[in-house]
Amino acid sequence: MKEITKTFQVLVCFILAAQLAGCGTLLHPERRGQRGGRLDIGIVALDAIGLVFFLIPGIIAFAVDFHEGTIYLPPGARSSLDRKAMKVVKLDPKHATAAAIEEIVWKETGHRVKLNQGNMEVFRMGSLEEMRKRFAEISPRERNVRVALNTK
Repeated sequence: MKEITKTFQVLVCFILAAQLAGCGTLLHPERRGQRGGRLDIGIVALDAIGLVFFLIPGIIAFAVDFHEGTIYLPPGARSSLDRKAMKVVKLDPKHATAAAIEEIVWKETGHRVKLNQGNMEVFRMGSLEEMRKRFAEISPRERNVRVALNTK
């Protein structure tokens, strides 16, 4: 019985410590210091769950995440993609070399990319809707860049 009580106490301490630190602070420490922006729905949901189970620690979790700025998405990141914000770039499959794609991405976005890096993934997609769904699956904290081009 004493072991069960001790295990329960350790579990409660761990849960409370996680809530008091704030979910965003634990999951996205690289976001510390941001002062505004779009809210990360995932962090808001995790803090809200803490609010439901433990009222005071949940409030503290929200306060910590807002104070630290970890509840906000990084600048330029979106929690979902708007169809109106997407631009379709068509490319002839005969000329779809890595160098050609790198040049198109640079011209269209202003960002230089190198497709021969190990952290890059290239997908061929048949429709704008398929592209929107694929990008919506990507977590904002993911570091690798994904390029999608419609070649129809």
